[in-house]
Amino acid sequence: MPAINVNPTRQELTRLKTRLRTSIRGHKLLKDKRDELMKQFLDVVRENRALRKKVEDALMAAHGSFTVASALMSTEMLKQSLMYPKQSVELTMDFQNIMSVNVPRYHFKTRTADAGDVYPYGFAATSGALDDAVDALSGVFQDMLRLAEMEKTSQLLAEEIEKTRRRVNALEYVKIPQMQESIKYISMKLDENERSNTIRLMKVKDMLLKEAIEEKREADQEAMKSFREEEEL
Repeated sequence: MPAINVNPTRQELTRLKTRLRTSIRGHKLLKDKRDELMKQFLDVVRENRALRKKVEDALMAAHGSFTVASALMSTEMLKQSLMYPKQSVELTMDFQNIMSVNVPRYHFKTRTADAGDVYPYGFAATSGALDDAVDALSGVFQDMLRLAEMEKTSQLLAEEIEKTRRRVNALEYVKIPQMQESIKYISMKLDENERSNTIRLMKVKDMLLKEAIEEKREADQEAMKSFREEEEL
């Protein structure tokens, strides 16, 4: 018996067959989408891992330089040197579509194009280690933005993969088998009805044939009776 109640009619059978063809085609497309999403996800994960190591190394180098600078300079001088930055950054965001998933893309633009504006202090009273630390932080900023992109992208792709996987499984293990079972059930019921109609027609034909034979026998008997009566006269 089918998992859902269906009317065993030819119209319902045609409708279910059309839905089944559409579901099978959709199942294949969703499987292809899932496989491509997995490929994109693995590429992002590999880039994310390499970029994370690069960012961590750069931040460790910057931290080391700040540690050296703080040892060579007084705390007041270090704070005063970094108190009033010369450079500012404008951050913008747009979206890129990856397999129907809108993932963010971050872009930044500095207020001025002069690379020296990243240092908000004069070089006479500061340590070279501070210059190295500021330069390292300035250089890692783009990689940090890219890493944020990769983190968000991997999260969104993982969510879409899980959503697509559930749809594929629902079609493969629930919807398509249900429709196939319903089609089988309706076909069986229609064949049953057709056989029943054939049997009924055969019975009706036999009854009509018997009635015709009986009528002919009665007519023959009447004719014989009339013939005998004429002979007796």
